[in-house]
Amino acid sequence: MLLSDLLDAPVHDADGRALGFVVDVRLVLDGPLDGVLAAPRLHGLLVSPRTGSSFLGYERTDENSPALLARWLRHRHRGTFLVLWDDVLPPDETHTPPAPTITLRHDYRRWSPALPQH
Repeated sequence: MLLSDLLDAPVHDADGRALGFVVDVRLVLDGPLDGVLAAPRLHGLLVSPRTGSSFLGYERTDENSPALLARWLRHRHRGTFLVLWDDVLPPDETHTPPAPTITLRHDYRRWSPALPQH
């Protein structure tokens, strides 16, 4: 599966209820060394209940300028959550392109879309 297959894909819970669309992914660099950095691993998906458009980086809690754009994007993406990749059910092998439907496990958990502050 390619990253472009995930972006804008519809997301449903295990009972088939629509939850929104994948607007971004979270990667972590904790895999085996690949040159000087660790290889990336898909950590989770950002799911927006209202739109398939990107956050443009404004989910980061310290990004707030230009203020009008930041405020509009946060309002547009209210209710957005992070779901861990482990909570995504394996894709249906019979699905045909263009985009798969992402289905979450019954016991998935919603996490904050904000990046942790260090």
